[in-house]
Amino acid sequence: MTVTDRKSRERAEREGRIVAAARAIAESEGWEAVTIRRLANEIEYSQPVLYSHFASRDAIVAAVALEGFKELAAALRAAAEAADGQRDALMRVARGYFAFALSRPALYDAMFILPTQLMFAEAETRAELRDGFEAITAVVSPFCTDVEIVTETFWAALHGLAELERSGRVRSGMHEKRIALVVQAIINAESAEPN
Repeated sequence: MTVTDRKSRERAEREGRIVAAARAIAESEGWEAVTIRRLANEIEYSQPVLYSHFASRDAIVAAVALEGFKELAAALRAAAEAADGQRDALMRVARGYFAFALSRPALYDAMFILPTQLMFAEAETRAELRDGFEAITAVVSPFCTDVEIVTETFWAALHGLAELERSGRVRSGMHEKRIALVVQAIINAESAEPN
């Protein structure tokens, strides 16, 4: 092992510790508690060391979000693989999306709510973000021709409903009915697509 290899490994390990600490603090106390000073104390490095890895707190949030997108894609793929048929896969992915959003609030905030420089639907879109989209596309595509727009709409509907539910702005006890309505809309997407 060369000195360069060792330094690269140590750098990656430090970055992993920073991201893990940010995530742990955010999940237990909220993102407002995640500061560069607090992270430096948590991982026992100076603030300049943290800044040598991440230019800002937003960059740390983006690193956490990238982990979240990997986890979301894996969860959605696992949900689809456990399905019995295309409709069941669509329903399981919708439920899996909700379960992810509701069980990891700080991580979900990093992915979709907090400001980052992560770009969606661009040439520069990172693979981690594309993987989540592709996991949804895989279950949407049997029901439509314009797969991209239907996938975006399905994702937007799931996200919107998850946000409304997370904030308590919709009636409780209607979770499954809402998911079923969104899934049925995707099943009917082909007939709703403009010619």
